[in-house]
Amino acid sequence: MRRMAGALVGAALMVIGAAGGSALAQSAGPVVFAAASMKTALDKIDAAWTAKTGKTVTVSYAASSALAKQIEQGAPADVFVSADIPWMTYLSDKGLIKPETRSELLGNALVLIAPMDTPEKIEIGPGFPLAEKVGDGKVATGDVGSVPVGKYAKAALEKLGVWAAVEPKIAGAANVRAALALVARGEAKYGIVYATDAKSEPKVVVVGTFPAGSHPAIIYPVAITKDSTNADAAAYLAFLKSAEAAKIFADEGFTPLAK
Repeated sequence: MRRMAGALVGAALMVIGAAGGSALAQSAGPVVFAAASMKTALDKIDAAWTAKTGKTVTVSYAASSALAKQIEQGAPADVFVSADIPWMTYLSDKGLIKPETRSELLGNALVLIAPMDTPEKIEIGPGFPLAEKVGDGKVATGDVGSVPVGKYAKAALEKLGVWAAVEPKIAGAANVRAALALVARGEAKYGIVYATDAKSEPKVVVVGTFPAGSHPAIIYPVAITKDSTNADAAAYLAFLKSAEAAKIFADEGFTPLAK
C-alpha cells in the first residue's frame, strides 16, 4: 500500500513538473489541482493572476478522480477544483479540505460531438438512436466508473433508455480531454463531453445537447486543501470568484456560480 501511495504522489509531482516545475522555484504562488476540462479557461485566468501579482500558478490537470486520489495520498496541492461534487465530498469526508473554503464555482452542460466532417445533428431524447448512428464505431467519453464526464454520460444514457445499447460501444478515457482527442482524431465516431471542451476543439462539432434533466447538474466545486500553507491560496481562490475570472469562464462556455 505504501508503495502504491508513493507511486500516486510521484505521478502527481511528475505532472506538476511537466506543467511548470520551474515555476515552483521562481514563485511562491499556489499549486492547483484542476479538472482537465478547465484547462483552456484556467490557463487564461492564471495568466491574468500572474499579471496582477507577479506570482506563477502551478497547475496539474487530470480527471477529478485521479486528482482527489493524489491529494488523499499526500500530493502537494493548495487548491482543488473538481468537475463534480462527489469527488470534492470524497476529500471532505476524509478531512482533507478546509470546509469553510468550499463553494460551487461553475456549471457546465453535456453535449454529443462528432468529427467536423460528420455534422449531422441528432435530436437527443428518450430512446434516441445513438447506437444505430455509431454502428461499428465508438462513443468516447470519460471512464464511466470514475471520471465525472463519464459518470454524467452514463446517467444521461440510462435516463434516456439507451445505455444498454450504447454501453458496448463506449470508449472510456482517462479524462475528458483524452475523450475529446479521440473524436478530433476520428478514432471515435461520437463523443460525450462538456460543452466547454467542445468549444475548445475546432476539429469537432456539437451534434446534440443532453437535456439538463437527464443527468445530475454539472457543478464544479472548489476548496483549499487541509494541508495548504501557501499564503496566496486564499487570494487566488478569491480571484477565481472575481468578476474578471467570471468573464473568462463565461467566454469559454462555463456558467459562473460563485457569489
